[in-house]
Amino acid sequence: MKPNLLIVDDEQHTREGLELALEDKYEVFLASGPEEAFNAIEAEKFEVVLTDLKMSGQSGMSVIDFSIQHPTAPICIMMTAYGEVDVAVEAMKRGAFDFLSKPVNLEKLELLIKRGLEGKTLKSENSQLHQRLDKKFTFRGILGKSPALEKVLEQIQLVAPTKTTVLLTGETGTGKELVAQSIHQNSDRARGPFVAVHCAALPANLLESELFGHEKGAFTGANEKRIGRFESAHGGTLFLDEIGEIDASTQVKLLRFLESKTIERLGSSKTIEIDTRLVCATNRDLVSMIKKDEFREDLFYRLNVVTVELPPLRERGEDILLLIDHFLGIYAEENQFDRPKLSKEAFAILKDYSWPGNIRELRNFCENLVVLKRGDEITPYDLDPRFSMQADDQDLNEQSTAHTLSVEENEKRLLRNALVRANGNRTKAAELMGISRRTLHRKLSRWPELDVQ
Repeated sequence: MKPNLLIVDDEQHTREGLELALEDKYEVFLASGPEEAFNAIEAEKFEVVLTDLKMSGQSGMSVIDFSIQHPTAPICIMMTAYGEVDVAVEAMKRGAFDFLSKPVNLEKLELLIKRGLEGKTLKSENSQLHQRLDKKFTFRGILGKSPALEKVLEQIQLVAPTKTTVLLTGETGTGKELVAQSIHQNSDRARGPFVAVHCAALPANLLESELFGHEKGAFTGANEKRIGRFESAHGGTLFLDEIGEIDASTQVKLLRFLESKTIERLGSSKTIEIDTRLVCATNRDLVSMIKKDEFREDLFYRLNVVTVELPPLRERGEDILLLIDHFLGIYAEENQFDRPKLSKEAFAILKDYSWPGNIRELRNFCENLVVLKRGDEITPYDLDPRFSMQADDQDLNEQSTAHTLSVEENEKRLLRNALVRANGNRTKAAELMGISRRTLHRKLSRWPELDVQ
């Protein structure tokens, strides 16, 4: 894989001359000034930025500053005219790797780039090694001790060290991306990149370009060459979420990659070899989609080498309290609030709740609870009505098999639900029940335990 190199110079012959000299070893991109360079750095990941000092408008110093502060932090080399050494030294103090005087000595330039890339690689590897040594064969971020989750963790530990393509299945919100990251983290690719793409978030005409990249002029609006996600994940793992949403054309290209480990950018006939491990995820029934001719059968079998099915949260009852405690702690710390406490009654309701949105719903619920909580302890009346409504439905189903509820029991249940929905507002609760506020007061004096105020 060639490193990406950006040349910034307002003199066209200088830009193009350097491009000709360097294009055999680097993927060369050109910018005619700082503003164009800023846009390029936002759009692409560059390993090297080579910039002139004096240009019309802003100077090359602004390119250095922007590059160094950018998350990708490429190595920067300044080109200066004779007699501008003091300025170049200042650029190095601000983070530039080195500088060269014009006219540029190409041999010296290539040596500087090589040294800079070697230093950058070594620094990155050391940093990643320190971060990951204590994570090897661990599953940080995946919380739980239920048998259903333990089964998933055992599968991850077995498949992670291999090169096998993995298909993650399960309902929305069950944590597929977190599992994909764990597979990557526990593989020999842990030092490489982990790149995630949510296929459903991109229209079909953009997804193909996003995955495989494109050449300049490949289609209307393709003003610059773009490296795709497959190339960005070279040496690491590419996670394709919602794989069932990709169109037929992209399915063909994905199948070709799985068979040959090669891709072609849009607008190019050049074949590029890629060393990328693929982990995919879906909440759809791919077998049913195959029967409807919505998904390629040959692609399915290529993806379905190892399948890991993530259990829904309703099957992980032992993990719910652990997850709630974890997320309450995170959001309390983020917002600098005290961590709210759940009463036994509230926890019993939450444990029995079906959590159709799974972990994503639980996480959002915890954030809402921290921000909008009442008092130090959370009671059933502090919970969203959807929780108590489900509990009431369950009670009703259980009791209906044994005996018919009395009129009084039905009335109490309706009154409690109305008060919860009205968030304790008696006037609104009376309106919901279709009774007067005076009648509601009379009923509450009879059953004071129902009042949420």
